[in-house]
Amino acid sequence: MILPIYVYGSGVLREKAVELDMVTADKEEISRLVADMFETMYNADGVGLAAPQIGKSIRLLVVDGGECSEAFPELKDFKRVMINPVVLEESDEDAVFAEGCLSVPNIHCDVIRPKSMRVKYFDENFNEREETFDGFGCRMVQHEMDHLDGNLFTDHVTPIRKKMIMTKLHNIAKGKVSSYYRTKLVK
Repeated sequence: MILPIYVYGSGVLREKAVELDMVTADKEEISRLVADMFETMYNADGVGLAAPQIGKSIRLLVVDGGECSEAFPELKDFKRVMINPVVLEESDEDAVFAEGCLSVPNIHCDVIRPKSMRVKYFDENFNEREETFDGFGCRMVQHEMDHLDGNLFTDHVTPIRKKMIMTKLHNIAKGKVSSYYRTKLVK
């Protein structure tokens, strides 16, 4: 089922999401939610989606880099479901990529983040994993993990760039936004 994507100004995007209890969580319910998140993400031409972006304040995200594999061949089979991800280590070396976000339609900015990181998480089968991410795959995971802590990519832009996009951000927060996918604003 395609769900509406909550946009900038929605309170849930600024909350620290709660961990899923891996013992009591309903696997079937999580599987349905994951399927809905992928369907919603694909419908909006996204490469990642975190649960807060669909109004669920839980530590769950999905990414699929397949659409980027022409530019980034290493992402051909890069599809992950990550539950309760935790950063174990980040590189000292940084990388700059232009980022956009389904919750911040029509805005793109360069963002500096660590070039690589090691993450511990549970997959869709509730198996614990530990994985090192690098390059654009790392960027996708970092961006979605930010949502789990109530952060947006616009929080990482330079002050001058932030000033340049402030009017657009205020308009989104007022519900003045145009996108071809369903959006929702809940204060």
